[in-house]
Amino acid sequence: MESVEGVESIDKIKVRVVGIDIRLDRTTYAIVDIKGDIVAQDQFDTMDFPDVNDFVSALSEKVMMLVEENGGYESIRSVGVSAPSANSLTGCVENAANLPWKGVVPLAAMLRDRLGLAVAVANDAHITALSEKTYGSAHGMKDFVVVSMSHGGLGSCFYSNGQPHLGYNGFAGEVGHTCVEINGRECGCGNKGCLETYCSQKGLIKTAEELIAESKEPTLLSDLQELTIQTITDCCYKGDKLAIEVFRRTGEMLGMGLANYASVLNPEAIILTGEMTQAGKWLLKPMRISFDEHVFHNIRNKTRILVSILKEGERDVLGASALAWDVKEYSLFK
Repeated sequence: MESVEGVESIDKIKVRVVGIDIRLDRTTYAIVDIKGDIVAQDQFDTMDFPDVNDFVSALSEKVMMLVEENGGYESIRSVGVSAPSANSLTGCVENAANLPWKGVVPLAAMLRDRLGLAVAVANDAHITALSEKTYGSAHGMKDFVVVSMSHGGLGSCFYSNGQPHLGYNGFAGEVGHTCVEINGRECGCGNKGCLETYCSQKGLIKTAEELIAESKEPTLLSDLQELTIQTITDCCYKGDKLAIEVFRRTGEMLGMGLANYASVLNPEAIILTGEMTQAGKWLLKPMRISFDEHVFHNIRNKTRILVSILKEGERDVLGASALAWDVKEYSLFK
């Protein structure tokens, strides 16, 4: 039998990637192995760096430090990034409505120059959908919609026949910027009446403030130091009628928006993610009633509405890591 001398010359695959999730409030970065296990993870406040050059420099330094502390560059294949208003076709963040960096930011190129690794960038909603398909509630599905409702806004991505539909120039699925009320609330995108101005955390708080100002009835909401999803939900469990009405109106608007979406796409399921799902039945029950009222009758009761089973702090870094495996390998550290 032939000996296996010189086996050290056989090429070895790299078994780790870096996943980065950029949000309005925080940026999370993690080393993820080939099985989808998070090896190491850290985060920092995004808004500490209003200048994008400072942000990219700080992010790069922090990623380098985490990598060096956990196996070094020789173990890292590539980097995947989730960001609002990111375009996977260009690698740029383009005119983000809720980030401090305006205009077109070539984020993939900036990070590649500093890290010396292949970098792929995609819209946060697309990353969430990729994570759900790879690790979560959409595993095994071919036609589904993922809708993310958070502080920053409302994003979505849909898969058709097992593939994400990105659209002509990479911005398909922006259901948060569909108009649900003529001359309604002003949106960060520059339009009025967008769905996300009613169904994100900012929209929820705006609804609460409007109802408090209009109502003459006593409400626990008036005594809160801060209006948040959690504090308004707590008031619902205490029987506060105004708090319950805040979620009823939000759920009604959300259900109508999702019904329109489902009527066009006919998905197997709509998967809800993000901080807004913490409200549980107070949001989801009126949303389901409104959905059933407005959806095309031939698909009523045939679209499942699910809440993500993945952890909020891990979902998008896992999705970003899944994206990283798809980018062609490149490294200055071979």
